Amino acid sequence: MSQAQSSGLLIVDKPQGVTSFDAVAAVRGALHIKKVGHAGTLDPMATGALVIAFGHATRLLNAIVAHDKTYEATIRLGLTTDTDDAEGAVHVDESIHSRWKELAERHGEQGSWQTGTFWHDLLANTIASHFTGNIEQVPNTFSAIKINGQRAYDLAREGKDVELKARPVTVSEFSVLDVRAGVVTGKNAGEPLLEKDVASFPFDSAAGPDQSLCSSLNDHSVVSGDGESDPRGVDTAISVAVTGLIPVLDVNVRISCSSGTYIRALARDLGMTLGVGGYLTRLRRTRVGRFALPDDASGLIAADAMQQTSAHTITAHAEPKTFVNREGERVSRNSCMLDTPAGLAGEERRAWVLGRALTMEQATRGAMPVVDITAEEAAELRFGRRIERVVLRDTQVAAIAPARDDVSGDAPADVVAILERANAHQAKPVTVFPLA
Repeated sequence: MSQAQSSGLLIVDKPQGVTSFDAVAAVRGALHIKKVGHAGTLDPMATGALVIAFGHATRLLNAIVAHDKTYEATIRLGLTTDTDDAEGAVHVDESIHSRWKELAERHGEQGSWQTGTFWHDLLANTIASHFTGNIEQVPNTFSAIKINGQRAYDLAREGKDVELKARPVTVSEFSVLDVRAGVVTGKNAGEPLLEKDVASFPFDSAAGPDQSLCSSLNDHSVVSGDGESDPRGVDTAISVAVTGLIPVLDVNVRISCSSGTYIRALARDLGMTLGVGGYLTRLRRTRVGRFALPDDASGLIAADAMQQTSAHTITAHAEPKTFVNREGERVSRNSCMLDTPAGLAGEERRAWVLGRALTMEQATRGAMPVVDITAEEAAELRFGRRIERVVLRDTQVAAIAPARDDVSGDAPADVVAILERANAHQAKPVTVFPLA
């Protein structure tokens, strides 16, 4: 099996409810290839671009991980959770009504709150002042960062104090796309927003029960964390309306940022800066460097590259699977299933997935800077020798030679090696790829 056939890169649109490892396992199973990896984890709650490499292309993953990224997300302001996202337990501030009004009073006369753009402009100005450019960010306590060899999230789940140091990140775009006002019960982090007119926000907590709101709660009931209706019904709904629902803003944003930026932390810190709290309810990654999904709206991908991206994206879905664990218990969990054409199996399905993959050359050109070399230089590099090339310090580049004359006319170019600086005028190979 040649390098062209066994090495490449896929852009998988990861569904909600599965891990990044689940998506890697789905690709491994479809291609019957052991050497598969991804370029940056997405939490189970998140959806979107997961760059998965297989074969020799896995050597490119370290470079791709370092690329900047674009996300679209929803931040809920007015509540907090212990994980800073919708997977955690909700913390309700009983003074939230007064906090919202204090925030509004600090930034405008009461009459200005009723304008359609007041809250949008307030959020956009706060973000521009505090959360764009080069900033310092403290990662989330429930993160995969290691502390003395242990993951921060493991320590947090054990109830131990976790202190993480601030780290520099760069946010090149943090745009407010939409602001929706409404109320929630605060019973679980993922409950839907009962939307109200943003011009009347923050809502009067001293008023009696809103009859239209009670009707809405009656129609929708109270939704629990597992998506089931609360059996207590309309009496509970009216009671919540009387005692005061929690006013929140759901803010849709688009963020382009450096590698290592925690979007959950941006949501948390925005809420903290405003004095009302905040957490992430939705996260979708649309771009990783030069690799993007068809719905990416960052404007950072050239039109021809976007067309190529569309041709090489595979969607997937979560499918529950039940199995018996080592203790003999029946356990259900989601698996990631690639959306391949119905009826395909075995080698036909494998061929279809390979047909959607970026070639080794395409993957390499998207992953890092490239220098074109001759066949003679390719031979030197494969013997571990240096070639005459100027490479900047702390930079790696890929060396690509034209397709060899002794293979068919449609053969791909030869990805030879990854190079780094040897001295002022020479480059040396740090990774050498076998002949295609």
